[in-house]
Amino acid sequence: MDAATLHDSLVVIDGHCDTAIPAAGFDFKSQPVQPLDLCARNETGHVDFPRLLEGGVTAQFFALFTDTVFVPKAREHTYRLLDAVESAVDRSSGRARLAVKAADVAAAKRGGTLAAFLSIEGGEAIGESLDDLRAFYARGVRLMTLTWNRINAIGRGAENPGPDGLTPFGLRVVAEMERLGMIVDASHLCDRALDELLAVARRPVVASHSNARAVCDHRRNLADAQAERIAATGGLVAVTFAGVFVDPDPEKVTVERVLDHVDHLASVVGAEHVGLGTDFDGFSAPYGLVMPDCSHLPELTAGLLRRGRSEAEIGMIMGGNWLRVIEDVVG
Repeated sequence: MDAATLHDSLVVIDGHCDTAIPAAGFDFKSQPVQPLDLCARNETGHVDFPRLLEGGVTAQFFALFTDTVFVPKAREHTYRLLDAVESAVDRSSGRARLAVKAADVAAAKRGGTLAAFLSIEGGEAIGESLDDLRAFYARGVRLMTLTWNRINAIGRGAENPGPDGLTPFGLRVVAEMERLGMIVDASHLCDRALDELLAVARRPVVASHSNARAVCDHRRNLADAQAERIAATGGLVAVTFAGVFVDPDPEKVTVERVLDHVDHLASVVGAEHVGLGTDFDGFSAPYGLVMPDCSHLPELTAGLLRRGRSEAEIGMIMGGNWLRVIEDVVG
């Protein structure tokens, strides 16, 4: 099968983008700007509904991220981002629908539409309240990245390593997420916090946007042993396009270099535990661009074919593994 036909046949799932931020009317520096219209095909940014559909994306996780300036009112800011994504879906004339379970992904593939999942990046959104966690679940959030790079009530992020990892409250959050049916995301945790998470996890854990530390030695990427332990939960590691996690040299931030990360991770944990988490709209051009925007995602399928991956392996990497985790955890 040629690459284009294969890509069209796949369930493609991207586990992380930051497009809710411009959709809510904020730029990279958290300054107010004209909101991005997700329903229109834009010439700026990386993601909107038309370009996702052009790129053959079946399901997209939209991260609700609290930048540092908004931390004092993280809960309110997270709802503001959530409202922006919901509003865009409502205006999409059926091209996008909010997704809360695996069946929504299957329906999107059948109908040629987009399944839009809501996720939270950074547990500041729930403060120290399991009730707020449950409230976000009730609004449709199905994944939470426990920390960003900071320290929060849940634990330590990647830029703040220390003698402890997850807090007692963080352990309760993990248990409640597993009970509710929310995917626990380990990206951005410091190494100690990741160890402590994997020691208690009873459901599949994901790293929604992390690469291989052996290929690019960055604290946000995963050591082989960490990837193995995530895979042992039944979870996955989703390769990301953020330049500094792909290669320190912007000139080497290419599809081929991303494929190096895929190949390495697959050699460590198997193709059945590798996925896609682009981080589109979460990074800027000076650090290198793997591709201009999400409409170019068929290039990744073509690259996987060039690297000798079987059609079955490509199906798993491009979305099948995410779908399995969604089925296992969310339902």
